[in-house]
Amino acid sequence: MTRVPTNLPEHIQHYIGGKRVDSIGGERFDVLDPVTNEVYTTAAAGQKADVDAAVAAAREAFVSGPWPRMKNRERARILNRIADIVESRDSELAAFESYDSGLPITQAKGQAQRAAENFRFFADLIVAQRDDTYKVPGAQINYVNRKPKGVAGLITPWNTPFMLESWKLGPSLASGCTVVLKPAEFTPLSASLWAGIFEEADLPTGVFNLVNGFGEDAGDALVKHPDVPIISFTGESKTGQLIFSNCAPDLKAMSMELGGKSPAVVFADADLDKAIDSTLFGVFSLNGERCTAGSRILVERSIYDEFVERYAARARKIRVGDPSDPKTEVGSLVHPEHFQKVMSYIEIGKGEGRLLAGGGQPAGLETGNFVAPTVFADVSPDARIFQEEIFGPVVAITPFEGDEQALELANNTKYGLAAYIWTSKLERAHLFAQSVESGMVWLNSHNVRDLRSPFGGVKASGLGHEGGYRSLDFYSDQQAVHITLGDVHTARFGCSEE
Repeated sequence: MTRVPTNLPEHIQHYIGGKRVDSIGGERFDVLDPVTNEVYTTAAAGQKADVDAAVAAAREAFVSGPWPRMKNRERARILNRIADIVESRDSELAAFESYDSGLPITQAKGQAQRAAENFRFFADLIVAQRDDTYKVPGAQINYVNRKPKGVAGLITPWNTPFMLESWKLGPSLASGCTVVLKPAEFTPLSASLWAGIFEEADLPTGVFNLVNGFGEDAGDALVKHPDVPIISFTGESKTGQLIFSNCAPDLKAMSMELGGKSPAVVFADADLDKAIDSTLFGVFSLNGERCTAGSRILVERSIYDEFVERYAARARKIRVGDPSDPKTEVGSLVHPEHFQKVMSYIEIGKGEGRLLAGGGQPAGLETGNFVAPTVFADVSPDARIFQEEIFGPVVAITPFEGDEQALELANNTKYGLAAYIWTSKLERAHLFAQSVESGMVWLNSHNVRDLRSPFGGVKASGLGHEGGYRSLDFYSDQQAVHITLGDVHTARFGCSEE
C-alpha cells in the first residue's frame, strides 16, 4: 500500500485574482506529515499585504464582475459543475485529506462526497428560493429584495478541512458573494485543490481567493479588513472571542461555530447495543477531532457498570494505525502541537477518573501523533476532563440518578453545541431535548445531519446558525421594498397660515 499520494505539491501558493502566487514578502511555513511529523512541503505564509490583494480582487469581482448579477439558475449551474468535479475526484481528494490531516481514508472519502453534496444542495436551494410578499389590498404591496452582502471572509479549521470549507463556500457563492478563504495552517493541502476545481467549473475570475497562513497574521488581517463586511469562522471558542472583538468596530456580520463538550445521555430504558455503537462512533470517529463529539457520556446508575464494561472493552479493540489503510478506525492526530495538548489532558485525567482503556500511544506506533482511544470512568462533574474541550479520542463517563440530575449534568459546562439522548420514552425524549442547553439535539442517534436544518450552538459554542435558508440569510442583505398603490394620507407640515 502506498501511503503518500501522487502529485503532492512541492510548495503551496495563495490563489488571488485567478493566479497562484507566493506571499508578497516571500514568507513561507513548513507543513508536516502527521504520521511522521516530517516536513513534506511548504506553504506561502500570508501577511496583511497578501490579504489586501485578495480582498481587492474579490471586491473588484463583486463590484464589476458578473457573479453577483447572475440569475440564480446560472449560478446554480456552476455550483452543480463544482459538485460534479468534486465527486469525480473523491479518491484524490480523500487521499490528500487523509495524508494532510491523519484522518482515516474511509472517513476522508465520506467527507469528500459530503463536500460535493453541500454545493449541490445550495444550487437547488437558490433555484427554489422565494421571498416574502405582503399585500394591503388597494393600498400597498411590500416585498423583500435579497442582495449578496459583498466580500465574505471564510476562516476554516483543520478537522475535516475540505468538507468544512465547502460548508462555507457553497452558501456564500450561491448567495452571490465573492470570497477570501483562509484555511487552517495545519492542513493547507486539500484547500489548494479548490482553485483548479473552480477554474474547471468556469467560476468567474476573482470570485474565489485563498490566502494561506497563520491566524495572527492572515486571519487577523482578514477579520479587520474594512472591505470584508461578513466573517464566517469555525474554530475554538477563545479565537472566536478575539474575532468577535475585532469585528465590533466595523459592526461586521458574524457566524461562529465554536467549541463543544457535548453530552450523550443514556437512560436505563435505552437500546443499550445501539447506544454503545453510537457513543463509540460519536467520540472516536474523525480521530475524536470533531466539535460535536459526545465526549461526556452520562449513564443512568442502574446500567452504569454494564455500560462502562462493554464500552471500554470495545474501545480497546478499535483499530489505530496508518490513515491510508481502509481497516483503520482511528488515525493520527493532525499535528504534534495538538498531540501534546491531548496527551496533557490524558495525564490530567489519570488523576480525575478511572482509566479503563488507552491512556497513551498504542504499541508499535510510538512515532507520529497516534493516541489510543482513551476511556475514563467515574469522572466528577468538576473535573477538567469533564469541563474542557480535549478534541481528541478521549471520553469521560459519569453516572446519574434520574432525569433531574441527568439534565443538571448535561448542562453543567460553558459549552452548548450538541446533545445526544438515548431513551425509549417519547415524552422524556422531547422534554429533555427542549430543556438541554444545546444548539442541536439527536434522539437515539449519533450526528446524522439534514442540510436543511440549522447548525450552531449556544453559550460558548457559537454565535448564529447556518444551514439551509439560514445560510442564505446570513450571506444576504434583505431589503424591504414598499410600493404605494393609492393615495397616502400624510400630515401636511408647514401649511398653517398662523
